Amino acid sequence: MRFFDRISAGWNLGITSLKTIRNNPQLMLFPVVSSLTLIAVVLSFVLGIAGLFIGFESIFGDGSISSATVEGGGAEWLGYVLTFLFYVISYFLIVFFNVGLVYCVKRIFEGEETSFKEGFRYASTRTVPILMWALLAGTVGFVLKVIQERGGAIGNIVSGLIGIAWSVVTFFVVPVLAYENVNPIEAVKRSGSIMREKWGEAIGANFGIGIFSFLGFLAALAIGFALSFIHPVLGIVSGILTFLFVQVVVSAAQMVFISATYQHVHGAPHGDFDEEILDAAFAPK
Repeated sequence: MRFFDRISAGWNLGITSLKTIRNNPQLMLFPVVSSLTLIAVVLSFVLGIAGLFIGFESIFGDGSISSATVEGGGAEWLGYVLTFLFYVISYFLIVFFNVGLVYCVKRIFEGEETSFKEGFRYASTRTVPILMWALLAGTVGFVLKVIQERGGAIGNIVSGLIGIAWSVVTFFVVPVLAYENVNPIEAVKRSGSIMREKWGEAIGANFGIGIFSFLGFLAALAIGFALSFIHPVLGIVSGILTFLFVQVVVSAAQMVFISATYQHVHGAPHGDFDEEILDAAFAPK
């Protein structure tokens, strides 16, 4: 299949993903709860770091240890440790709820009833592989952060390129973690293998979903601007809520597409996704 044919097929798959979310709005609970837990984690880290520095001030405020020593030594290492922990916890939460989402999508594709509770319960059975993955992903994220901070302009370029490559090769890692008993390295290999075969569809679907995200952003601006004539606060709040809603839909739709692709690769049901498009898009090379 030619490149633009793949893009066209991917576009249709992206639109079908959005329709699946429209027909099954309970799927949006997963990115919502995931976002709320991440916000709680961020607040916990901010408050914890503030508490630690207040503790440093109270302990070393008499000048027994200079502020330069604290800031240049222990504080730097403490920052590294906290950054790594934040990455690991964040990746764990994101993947945990995405595993629950793809499980529910699988149930929907099979024509079964499902719920957020069922997806959460299933994700709980995959806690160990999700945690192992979070440790690997957190390590990669931490290393890229260090390269970016210490490498100057070249470091920014290198970390950016590696980050893009990492995002591409791990694009399908969630369903792999959900259904296959593999270690994190094997999960990367499996995801990369699927991506090599389905790269055109992935780009096309992301393009379709990305257009929806952009239109949603414009809608949020328009709604916020229109309602600001009634009251500025109403306009700001409405615009923000509209934007957040669009991002929730986009996040869930992307996982629906990833799940549908994984299902098709394994010859499993794929819901309302057009059979002809799937057969054409996923034809063997």
